[in-house]
Amino acid sequence: MPQIRLRGVDADKARQGSTELVDQLAKLLDTPRDYFTIEVVNSTFIADGEFSAGYPFVEVLWFDRGLEAQDRCAELITRYLQQLGYADVDLWFTRLDGRNYYENGQHFG
Repeated sequence: MPQIRLRGVDADKARQGSTELVDQLAKLLDTPRDYFTIEVVNSTFIADGEFSAGYPFVEVLWFDRGLEAQDRCAELITRYLQQLGYADVDLWFTRLDGRNYYENGQHFG
């Protein structure tokens, strides 16, 4: 954990620079690299009765690390997607509660 879910992003583009992104996030959060996942969620966008390209919506699921870390993560992820050619990026964080998160049948809280 953290899990980064990308919507409105081409999977091939998402692979570009993903190693560097995880390296930077791992350093910033002092979290092992293998705790991170990046998932590209296939989405179909519709506007005015037509299919549209949409733009990136990013959800970060994680255990709260404070607003300063959250701001820095948002900056890193936004910059990563902008370098891939996406001008506009929406991003939100979903804070997980350790009592409700289980790994191999054991909760974290």
